[in-house]
Amino acid sequence: MVEGEEIVDLRSWYSGLGHDQWATLPVSGLPPSGRYKHAAAVVGDKLYIYGGSRNGRNLPDFQVLDLSNSAWSPLKPIAAPNSINSENGSLLDVLPATSGHHMIVWENKLLTIDGKSKSSSYITGMLVELTLRFLDLETEQGGVLETTGDIPVAREGQSVTLVGSKLIIFGGEDVRRKLMNDIHILDLDTMSWETAQTTQPPPSPRYDHATAVHADRYLLVFGGCSHSTCFNDLHVLDLHTMEWSQPETRGDYLAPRAGHSGVTINGNWYISGGGDNKSGARETLVLDMTKLVWSVVSTVNPRDPLASEGISICSALIHGDIFLIAFGGYNGRYNNEVFIMRPKIKDSARPRIYQSPAAAAAAASVSAAYSIESGKQSELTKLRQQGGFADSDERKDEKRLLESSLAEVRAENSLMKGKIDDINSTLAELYKELESVQGQLITERSRCSSLEAQIVRFQGLLRFMPTVETELKLLTEEKSNFEQDAESLKQGSGGVWQWFSGGGNSP
Repeated sequence: MVEGEEIVDLRSWYSGLGHDQWATLPVSGLPPSGRYKHAAAVVGDKLYIYGGSRNGRNLPDFQVLDLSNSAWSPLKPIAAPNSINSENGSLLDVLPATSGHHMIVWENKLLTIDGKSKSSSYITGMLVELTLRFLDLETEQGGVLETTGDIPVAREGQSVTLVGSKLIIFGGEDVRRKLMNDIHILDLDTMSWETAQTTQPPPSPRYDHATAVHADRYLLVFGGCSHSTCFNDLHVLDLHTMEWSQPETRGDYLAPRAGHSGVTINGNWYISGGGDNKSGARETLVLDMTKLVWSVVSTVNPRDPLASEGISICSALIHGDIFLIAFGGYNGRYNNEVFIMRPKIKDSARPRIYQSPAAAAAAASVSAAYSIESGKQSELTKLRQQGGFADSDERKDEKRLLESSLAEVRAENSLMKGKIDDINSTLAELYKELESVQGQLITERSRCSSLEAQIVRFQGLLRFMPTVETELKLLTEEKSNFEQDAESLKQGSGGVWQWFSGGGNSP
C-alpha cells in the first residue's frame, strides 16, 4: 500500500456492492498507464493486462492486479529457451509491443494472438502469418508457439473465441487495411490451423467486434465496424453445420458500436464499452443467449471511462461471488481505472413463459412438504404392518430421520421465500414505474385537453374569417373611392385647398 493511501477492507467493500451497478475499485501499487486495445485475462484471483496502445504507440508491458488485495504490480517475463530467433536476443522479439490483440487462458499458460506490432508488417512485399505467443504463468517465461496448416495472415481487431480445445478467429483488418470476414480454427492439441468453409451469407467484413460461444455450439458475433460505419447486428454460426444465420432478437434498442468487450456468465452475454467514433456507448448490455433477448443493465454518463472504445471486460470469482471487471479504454483520454460490477445472474435455462419463479418456488415447496409427509405416513404404515414399533432405538432413529428431512424442507422453504421476496421487490419496482408512467400519462392528457381547447377557439376564429375579409374588402373599396375623390378635387382649379380658402375663380 502506498504511503498516504486509505486502507480499505476489501471483503466488506465487495460484499457491500449492489447488483448491476459499476463501482470504481480502490487499488494500491503503481497502476499501469492509461491505454486501449490491450488484452486482458483473469486467472484465479489475478487480472493480467498485456500491451495496448497509447498516443499512437504500442505498449510491451505485462501488468498484474491481485484481486485479493487490489494491488498492482508489473510482471517481467523472461524469454523461454530456444524462443529468440533474432541476433540481439531481445524479449521483445517473442513478446513484442502490440495492440488490437487477444489473450486467452489455456492450461497453465496465457496465449496471445497477434494484433498490430512490428512483427505483423510486410516482409519482402508479402503478408506475414498470424503468430501465436505464450506466457507460462508458473515459470514466467514467454515465447512463440510453432503452428502448422493453413495459417491466417496477421491482422488486428479480430475476435478470438475458445471452444473446447479450439481457437476460432473471425474477421479483423490486415496490414493493408483490408477488412475480412473469414473463419480460421486452431486445434490447440495439434497446433494446426484450418480455414473453415461456411454456408449462407456471413456477416459483412468488420473489425473491433465481439464474439461469444453458447452451448459449445453457436458462435455469436455482435457489432464491430467497417471503414465507414458501425454495426449493431447479431450473427450466429452453427459450429456443427458451419452455417451462418442472422436471428431475430427482442428487447431493448442497441446503439451501433465497435471496440466493445464482453464475457459470458451462465448463458448470459454481458457487453460494455465501445463507440461509433462520435460518442461512447453508455449502456452495459446483457443478451440472454437462450431466448435472444437484449436488456440494458446499467447506463453511465457520456464522458464516463466505461463509455470507451478499446475497453476490456473479464469475469472473476471473488469471495464466492461473480464480478465483472473493466479496465482501460479511450474516450478522449486514456483510462487506467478498474471498475467492478456484481451482476444479478439471471436463469436463462428455463423460459419464463412456462413457469414463473414464484410458481416454481411454491410448487417446489409444496412438493417437498408433500413428499416428506407422504414419507412419514409410509414409514408409520410399514411399522404398523410389522406389528408395531420394534423398540425405542428404532423410534429414535425414525424421529431423527424425520426431523432431518423436516429441517431440509424448512431450509428449502427459506430459500424459496428469499426468491419470492426478490420477485416481490421486482414487482414493487415495476409498480412504481407504472405509477410514474400513469402520472406522465395524466399530465399528457391534461396537456392534450388544453391543446384541444385552443384548437376549438382557433376554429371559432376561423369561422369569422369570411366576415372579417368581407368587411376588410369594403373598407378597402371605401378608402380607394375616397382617394379618387380627393385626387379629382386636387386636379381642379386651384386645387382643393384653394377651394376651401375661397380663392378660386367664380363660376
